[in-house]
Amino acid sequence: MARQASKPAAARPKGRVKPSAAPAATATAAKLAAPAPAPAASHKRDSAATRQRILEAGSKEFAEHGFSGARIDQIAKAAQSNVQMIYRYFGSKEELYLAVLEDTYARVRNRERELKLASYEPAEGFRRLVEFTFDFLIEDPAFVAIIRNENVAGGRFVKMSNSVPVSTLPLLEEIIDLLRRGRASGVFKREVDPAQIYVTILALCFTHLSNQHTLSAMFQRDVSDEAWLAERREHAVRVVLSYLTSGEV
Repeated sequence: MARQASKPAAARPKGRVKPSAAPAATATAAKLAAPAPAPAASHKRDSAATRQRILEAGSKEFAEHGFSGARIDQIAKAAQSNVQMIYRYFGSKEELYLAVLEDTYARVRNRERELKLASYEPAEGFRRLVEFTFDFLIEDPAFVAIIRNENVAGGRFVKMSNSVPVSTLPLLEEIIDLLRRGRASGVFKREVDPAQIYVTILALCFTHLSNQHTLSAMFQRDVSDEAWLAERREHAVRVVLSYLTSGEV
């Protein structure tokens, strides 16, 4: 019996073979797995945090040693940074000191604005201003030290600052408002220069801190004692209010 001829193999279809989707899927997966680039906002937050750490470390170093005695490497160490980073943010030791000085004033000015003195009757507004100033200077010894050191240096750096006088204007305006309303209501009996009364308040709240050791030796009593400070605080309030509410001498 004759053998049947075998069937020819099926012809291979013509045209290009469609590429597998596997490489594309792999590329997509790899793209998804790659870490997203850090957003700019995160970098800004890190920069702001580093700058703030340097300012805080600088405040402590300058308060303790003054401008001349302060060391940049110690500030860098305390700020968990490095000297190069300090120069990157501030340029020089002088510029860092000026930034610390301006930040020192900004702290007290920001807290003073929170008092909202315009919302109080004039006598109560001055009481709160005196009490705040007294308490703030005790709570922030770096402020006292830096301002004292700057005065010893003749105000060399504060004279360079534009922000310090500008930041003082809101407080001066609030004091002017308290004095005006106090006079209009008849509570305050005197015409008082607003800068003069604030310097008086500052002196009453500052001298026992800047001269703490010599005063303690002079009077043979600890002027940093809590009971003495409480007495001094009330004395400062009474001096200011008595002056404002009494007639001309």
